[in-house]
Amino acid sequence: MRSNTRRKDLDYYLTLNYPVTIHPDTDGGFVAEIQELPGCMTQGETLEEVFEAIEDARHGWIQVAYESGQDIPLPRNMEEYSGRILLRIPRSLHGSLIYAAKLDGVSLNQYISSLLASEVPRGVVKDKMVTGLSK
Repeated sequence: MRSNTRRKDLDYYLTLNYPVTIHPDTDGGFVAEIQELPGCMTQGETLEEVFEAIEDARHGWIQVAYESGQDIPLPRNMEEYSGRILLRIPRSLHGSLIYAAKLDGVSLNQYISSLLASEVPRGVVKDKMVTGLSK
C-alpha cells in the first residue's frame, strides 16, 4: 500500500540502519531478523556470519519492495517521539517518587526515567550490540 508521502530514491533506503534482533538457534548458530521489514530474517553459524547474512537480506528486501512499489518502513529509531507522556498516578505515589528523587539528588523526571529504563527488558531490542561485531 502506497502512502501519499514523497518517496526517496533506492540508495536512501539502502543506507538506513535498522535494529537487528539476534536469537540463538536451537539447532546451533544464530537467527537474525529485522522486525520493521516483515519476513526479513536469516541465519548463520557464527555471529559474524549472521550479521553479514542479515545485511544481504536487508538489502534484498528493500530492493524488492522498492522495485515493486511497496512502502518501505523507516527504522523505529527514526520515528518521531516527543519524549513526553502524561501519566496520572495516586498522590501518595507522586509524593513517594518526589521523596526518592530528592534522596538521590536528581529531578523527579530523571528519577522516573531511570526507573523506567531499568525495567525495560534488555532483550527486546538489540541494535547490533554485540561487542566487536558492529558494522
